[in-house]
Amino acid sequence: MTATWRLVDSGQLPTAESTAVDEAMLESHADGAVPNTLHFYTRSQPTVSLGRFQMVTEAVDVEECSRRGVALVRRCSGGRSIFTDPGQLIYATVLTVSEIGGDAKASFAPICSAVARAVSSFGLDARHSPINDVEVAGRKISGSAQLRRRGSVLQHGTVLIDADIDAMEAVLKQSSPRPTERVTTLSRLMPVPPGMAEVRAAIVEEMGQSFGVGFEKGSLTDTERARVSELVRTRYGREEWNMRL
Repeated sequence: MTATWRLVDSGQLPTAESTAVDEAMLESHADGAVPNTLHFYTRSQPTVSLGRFQMVTEAVDVEECSRRGVALVRRCSGGRSIFTDPGQLIYATVLTVSEIGGDAKASFAPICSAVARAVSSFGLDARHSPINDVEVAGRKISGSAQLRRRGSVLQHGTVLIDADIDAMEAVLKQSSPRPTERVTTLSRLMPVPPGMAEVRAAIVEEMGQSFGVGFEKGSLTDTERARVSELVRTRYGREEWNMRL
């Protein structure tokens, strides 16, 4: 019998809430309260998502973010800062460590490879670029990060359908290559790029193939929603948390 994962589509979410949902899902999964889950959303405004331990002033031009109306949030996972905007599809999946592999670096492969196949289904040659990226012709079109707790793992990432790469370059303080040299989008690669719904459907299909599972549409539990509200109030909606380093 085919295992079934929960499929949640939250549409467009405010920055703080979207970040809180990822952590609330991971906590609920670690508690055994929810099944493996694949969650999709977009952010309602341009956002820089800081890695949990990044120094703000080293990673981001704070004044430029303010000038452009770009929000800042410090996510629960590590890694480098990323720029997201409403043109990017964001996915988050929670599952058990045993299903994805114990080696932290190698464990990105199942999901990143599924995302690469989903992008390739639109006629492009997308490939997983270890550790945690997906590339088309050497340019990044998807990146991801992981966080593990009590036998559960969260992997979340983006697929750049359309994105303001000039804004990305303006707000992120990153070494060479710069985003305009390193990053691409489906809208830059294709005269008629697929829409959000098409990309979501392709990822669902390929994730199902990767893990041999089916999906059942669902929603966050009351416990998860309560935890989201708490995390927004105490952490992701507070400047003290987002700007603390």
